[in-house]
Amino acid sequence: MDPSQTRYLVIGAGVHGLSTAWHLAKALRASGRGDGRDVLVIDKTDVGAGASGIACGVIRNNYFQPAMRELMSHSVDVWESDPEAFSYHPVGYLQISPEAMHEGVAQIHQEQRAIGYRSTFVEGEADSSRYMQGIFSDWQAQGITSVLHEHRGGYANNRASVRGLAAKARAEGVRIQPGTRVTGLRIDGGAVTAVETDRGTIRVEAVVIAVGPWVRDLWRMLELPERVHVRTPDGTVQPDREMWTYWSLQEGTLGVDPAFLTDNRGQMPPVVHVDTDAPLLDDRDGSLVTDRMWGIYFKPDFNFGGVQGGAMPFVVDRPTDTVAVDPYGPASPDFVVGEEFARMWTSGLAHCLKRFEGKAELFSKEPSGGIGCFTPDSFPVFDLFRQNAYVIADSNHGYKMIGVGALVAKEMLDEPQALLEPFRFDRYEQGRLHPTSSSPFPWS
Repeated sequence: MDPSQTRYLVIGAGVHGLSTAWHLAKALRASGRGDGRDVLVIDKTDVGAGASGIACGVIRNNYFQPAMRELMSHSVDVWESDPEAFSYHPVGYLQISPEAMHEGVAQIHQEQRAIGYRSTFVEGEADSSRYMQGIFSDWQAQGITSVLHEHRGGYANNRASVRGLAAKARAEGVRIQPGTRVTGLRIDGGAVTAVETDRGTIRVEAVVIAVGPWVRDLWRMLELPERVHVRTPDGTVQPDREMWTYWSLQEGTLGVDPAFLTDNRGQMPPVVHVDTDAPLLDDRDGSLVTDRMWGIYFKPDFNFGGVQGGAMPFVVDRPTDTVAVDPYGPASPDFVVGEEFARMWTSGLAHCLKRFEGKAELFSKEPSGGIGCFTPDSFPVFDLFRQNAYVIADSNHGYKMIGVGALVAKEMLDEPQALLEPFRFDRYEQGRLHPTSSSPFPWS
């Protein structure tokens, strides 16, 4: 195949790009309209070298927003379609909450039931404590009044799952070309006709942009607005909002044997996510860490052993244009977690489970963390721009949404997908924003 041209060019070899390429190749073959040789994936570094390769790997459906919940149910179907290839562990997921979140989590449960997504909802402080102690005998978090136990979902090995997607794409004939940096987009007659790279120009019929936190730069190459007017559902207009905002992601690992996290049955438990308004005290000296709503999540660490998880991200307090995405993740001296996160997260672990008391010194000193690129309402944008350039802007919801690629592939072949309709760019102008929850996390 001529490397200087392709029918479909996918930019980004992470979860979204590879899933789209794989499903697009399958759809082309099934419809008789082509095959995987019509699809080329390029990445400035390599498969899984960006956000997908350092994702914590949690797979869940715990969303307050109906559109996100339905989209995640579809994505869990894809994870479950080949757990071995995707290194997927379907252990389930626990959302553990205080009274301030009770009503919202109850609504999530009811709507999960309505779409056939299996979950158990436990209400009341005594029953919630009893339910959690049935999983972990040393559960000790206070002030918890509800537990939503999703029986599907779990976690996956980040790099292994991306390699699995790449293998599926290659098996369909898709070409994957690493070490190819996009330097510009050639727009002619309102459409992208070629993509300029540091290895030459590639003429295209259509482009899929799936670059995670680098979306700001490709958005600019598409000559799209960097500030937008956002109309809220009540008709209020928030003028001149930045299209992109960077958040620093807070994740790390506790260096214990993974078996340290086993449940009462001696098995790996569900992913644990706790949001609470109980005061958090430092596990080492008893000083107050915070008396505001806080949250953590944790699960076994599949890369280095131990327990891995995170806490609430925070906005990068600098102009968006000046945020350096490269070097990315643990390689960046600006966006790795520090002592403040370690103190909060290890104290949160001890607040939840007695077994973690006195273990703060085991927090890994290996660099961890990264940054995510968020939209004005912190939810994804999936839409076509410049006639033939499809943008997958996941707003840091990306890794778990492996099924988005299957839907985008159909839209590339002129089959509109209802699950993606709530995520169009024009929702900002039209006031069709997603409802917000009381969780301290911007993606809940």
